[in-house]
Amino acid sequence: MVDEMTQISFSQLLLSGTFVHVASFEVLQEKYGMNIQPNVVVLVSMDRYPDLAEGKPLEWKMKIGRKLVEELDSILPIPFLRTWIEEGVLALLLDFHEVNPQDRKREVLLLAEIIQKTSDQNDIHVSIGIGNFYDDPASLICSFEEAKKSMSGRFFQGNKLIFHTDMRKNVVESLTIPLTKEKSELFSIVRIGYTEGVVTQMKGIMNSFAEIYNYNEDVFKSEVIDLLMMMSRIVLEVGVNPVSILTNTANVIQDLYHIIRYDKFVMKVCHFVEWLTEQVEKIYIGDVSPTIKHAISYMKENHQKEVSLDDIAHYCHLSRYHFSHLFKKEVGTSVMDFFNKLRIDKSLFYLEKTEFPVHEIANRVGIHDFNYFSRLFKKYMKSSPTDYRRLMRNI
Repeated sequence: MVDEMTQISFSQLLLSGTFVHVASFEVLQEKYGMNIQPNVVVLVSMDRYPDLAEGKPLEWKMKIGRKLVEELDSILPIPFLRTWIEEGVLALLLDFHEVNPQDRKREVLLLAEIIQKTSDQNDIHVSIGIGNFYDDPASLICSFEEAKKSMSGRFFQGNKLIFHTDMRKNVVESLTIPLTKEKSELFSIVRIGYTEGVVTQMKGIMNSFAEIYNYNEDVFKSEVIDLLMMMSRIVLEVGVNPVSILTNTANVIQDLYHIIRYDKFVMKVCHFVEWLTEQVEKIYIGDVSPTIKHAISYMKENHQKEVSLDDIAHYCHLSRYHFSHLFKKEVGTSVMDFFNKLRIDKSLFYLEKTEFPVHEIANRVGIHDFNYFSRLFKKYMKSSPTDYRRLMRNI
């Protein structure tokens, strides 16, 4: 039997395609003592491996890896080589030359099912990616890349699945569907510290990204991470301490690139944007009582609607007079002044960063009378919306 390290070395040369710079395949076979000529690559990936391996010692990782390898050695009916390409992911280089070419695809899918069933019986659950067949050994690297690419669908679909490269949809890598209005709304409510709204909006945008980019994991992750970086910049512009924001953002982004499940990815993103927006909220309202926090949350949630002082007081189960007095005492301004300033603060993002007409911006912040919006804006910002936009563009 071929020594394991020799097998791994030979397999790595085939998967990388680098042997073509060293010798012919026949010379390579002779040097390594190999009779096998693999023509397809199958990747066997342990489900939830990062979660399972977290905090485990090296001995545990070696044991579970050895267990999977021994299972495959005992059940695979055709010649093969194997090598680990990363933790939890084993590459099988299979030789199907003795199988009729018309039957190869069907046979490799049946083989994948056998691997899964046998692994399940031993409490190791796996997903499998399959490349195409190539009779030229120099092209085996193509099968390897296809097998990896096929498994990107696993991010959205879950565990214990089998993927073949032919199952992949054609994906447009660069699409010009920017979701401008949705993103702008997200950034504008980050700016006013509307935590619940930010989490809801972010979930909706992620769902849209998944569909727009045809469930391409790489493009999806790239777009979401770009959003998070932009949100972090907005938070810094508001005046939040940069040390914690920059450090936390960098750590979260690094983690997100390694997450292999969509649901876990969404959860991580939502926790981060919630924390990020809370940093703005702390600056916005300071240290106030639960009742006032409750009132401010209500104002943020309903900032696009016609809301009166009576509505807010009733929501807090207080009389108009008692609520107004309490709010002014804790926040330092009247209820409706705070509410209107909240809307104007939201409009600042639109005026600074978008090309939306001023009347549309007014509607987006819940003020449907354009003249009233202009008067309010001038009251708080000491200039008209148009002059403010012009000034900010010239800075």
